[in-house]
Amino acid sequence: MSGNAISVFASDDEGMSTPEPGLRRQVMAYSRAMMLIRHTMVKGWGGAKHSHPHEQMVYVVHGRIRFEHPGGVFEVGPGESFLVPGNVAHQAWALEDSEVLDIFTPMREDYAT
Repeated sequence: MSGNAISVFASDDEGMSTPEPGLRRQVMAYSRAMMLIRHTMVKGWGGAKHSHPHEQMVYVVHGRIRFEHPGGVFEVGPGESFLVPGNVAHQAWALEDSEVLDIFTPMREDYAT
């Protein structure tokens, strides 16, 4: 996306990619400065521990997520959100079938379509 164009993005389950078993991803609106990603996870999914230079905001639409970072472990559910600073190692697990919205800043070129 670029310039002054405004586009509308709807949830599209069929258009989601499957980067790993149990995790589905939809790239939604983005610019060079930020990116909105929709993730769905099946109960029992566990992501690999990782870090990235981007700041990440996470909003739980439905389900329950367990999140681990250097400061500890917590669980979040529907309507809750949190911020992951850039370069902080973290890992997540789906305690239930879940859907989250992630905002990354700047945008993640590795996710861009």
